[in-house]
Amino acid sequence: MTRRLLVIGHDYLETAGSIEGRFAERGYAIESVRVVPADRIDDPGVDFDFPDPREYDAVLVLGARWSSYSDTVASWVKPETELLRSADEAGVPVFGICFGGQMLAQAHGGSVAASPVPEIGPSVVAGVPAVAGVWTQWHSDRFTPPHDATVVGANGAAPQAFVLRRNLAVQFHPEVDADNVQGWLDDGGVEDARSRGFDPDVVIEHVRSLDADIPARAAALVDYFLDEVATS
Repeated sequence: MTRRLLVIGHDYLETAGSIEGRFAERGYAIESVRVVPADRIDDPGVDFDFPDPREYDAVLVLGARWSSYSDTVASWVKPETELLRSADEAGVPVFGICFGGQMLAQAHGGSVAASPVPEIGPSVVAGVPAVAGVWTQWHSDRFTPPHDATVVGANGAAPQAFVLRRNLAVQFHPEVDADNVQGWLDDGGVEDARSRGFDPDVVIEHVRSLDADIPARAAALVDYFLDEVATS
């Protein structure tokens, strides 16, 4: 039987890119939901009925432009937190990216807070082979992993990846390429980057230099999740 992957997106600019592509190559049928529609970006406190994670073989949780602890998104962060806990209790593997990784931390006893060192653009991560290397980042929050998690990636700015049972959380964006980041820049990211001391022109050119390697590196990360984390 075909395995099913639930992809949870939070706003219209988030895409699963090469990560989703590798799941498809590994035999997963992709089913996607989007929490906040484009016309509610400025008022994201929507009510959303999440699917039952127990009906899927894995869950992929993508990034978002909001903080997981913000009251403006509490209406759907709370039920999404319950989804993550239900998946964990049922042994359904969950892969969380950036906001998704922060949600995993928050759901399982860790925490999320504003980072004193925001990361925008590529940065180096040390860790297990599938995690180590240069990854594109865009976050001003960071997670503190749950006490019983194993940190498998980090740098000087923040913990970058952890494993907890069948959950993998990463702080970086393995799924995006330069076109995705350009979309972020065009949607207010230029001002955000500059306000945090980053040159958007330098950021996009640095990201573009990584594009050729993204599919292979994303595939290796998905393989690590499926072959090592999801089977633990």
